[in-house]
Amino acid sequence: YCGKLYAEICPRSFSVLVRQGMKLNQIRFRNKNTTLNDEDLTALHAQEKLVPGNAIIDDGLGFSVDLRPSQGGLVGYRAKPHTGIIDLDLIDYYDPAEFWDEIKTSQGEIILDPGAFYILVSRESVHIPPEYAAEMAPYVAMVGEFRVHYAGFFDPGFGHNAAGGSGARGVLEVRCHEAPFVLEHGQVVGRLIYEKMSKRPTKLYGQGVKSNYQGQGLKLSKHFKKSF
Repeated sequence: YCGKLYAEICPRSFSVLVRQGMKLNQIRFRNKNTTLNDEDLTALHAQEKLVPGNAIIDDGLGFSVDLRPSQGGLVGYRAKPHTGIIDLDLIDYYDPAEFWDEIKTSQGEIILDPGAFYILVSRESVHIPPEYAAEMAPYVAMVGEFRVHYAGFFDPGFGHNAAGGSGARGVLEVRCHEAPFVLEHGQVVGRLIYEKMSKRPTKLYGQGVKSNYQGQGLKLSKHFKKSF
């Protein structure tokens, strides 16, 4: 194919202002299937330690949700239904309280409301070695209840110690479907599908470039001020 590419943009939570020349998407090229099977993923975990402790490997690397934070009771954010417009050119600009409700719990569980959009965080820190990339996929048993892979791509070097990413956890963008759903601490909610790169990138995520999510915990997008 040779020609223009088109993308359909459908905001679901906030109205956004875009301009000509803005970068809203990315394209990834594959020349063959380089997805790691469970045997290869187990070997990579033994060599590179993809998550702390024992890995849940079943058609990808499983990860769970953190609803018992080490400090305080803040476990996530829920998008407000009626807000102003977000200009995607403005960084560290918007007051989170105008767009998000804090989600707090001391019980280790929350109830997801139908149609609501949430920002949560994985319990595990995640490591993507330099020669690999990963994509978030739904955990099969949960497909009918909610979707958890809107923020789905992890670049080479995410969570890599040499790139300043030690301890980085995955931010989970979650939208509940038709029925309320109880989510519990440590519940497996998704999996990471690892792929082998054709070669090691010249620059890793977070290494000499402005990478907003390297070394992250629970965090909103770069358009919002760092704290309430």
